[in-house]
Amino acid sequence: MTTIDADDPIAATRRWLERAVIGLNLCPFAKAVYVKQQVRFVLSDATTPEALLEELAEELVLLRDADPELVDTTLLVHPDVLTDFLDYNDFLDNADAAIEALDLQGILQVASFHPDYRFAGTAPDDIGNYSNRSPYPTLHLLREASIDRAVEAYPDPDAIIDRNLQTLDKLGHGGWRELFAD
Repeated sequence: MTTIDADDPIAATRRWLERAVIGLNLCPFAKAVYVKQQVRFVLSDATTPEALLEELAEELVLLRDADPELVDTTLLVHPDVLTDFLDYNDFLDNADAAIEALDLQGILQVASFHPDYRFAGTAPDDIGNYSNRSPYPTLHLLREASIDRAVEAYPDPDAIIDRNLQTLDKLGHGGWRELFAD
């Protein structure tokens, strides 16, 4: 589990975004929206999945209605709910249902990040899991139009996963910890 800036989940999430996601180029699309300050960071005070689902719905509507030049994507950080990865993973079905209920299929989607993220079929300590390991449970709300534009501009989007695995393999667990050492 990655634990940094325990008193400030948003600061920890920004640090993770800067050092891992952008710094290691795990998402080649993240830097552009981050430097343009188009990433909305939201700290949830939800303590139950039901409260988080309500907040997620509110944030989906806010993102839908926001000018993409001002807010292109949202990171909904929720440190006090769904800290168990399996519970979090199960909740993702509710996130998809919220998108459907709000008639936002094809408009918005939710990507998932968690301190204990684990891809199916991998060992818990597999370094490849770290591509989706954030300091706190986080729901990433994305505009599909932005994803489409980014993928069009990227020469080989399918190579991102393989490149990330190579980057993380070279970095190793020690290198990952060093990313966040001060």
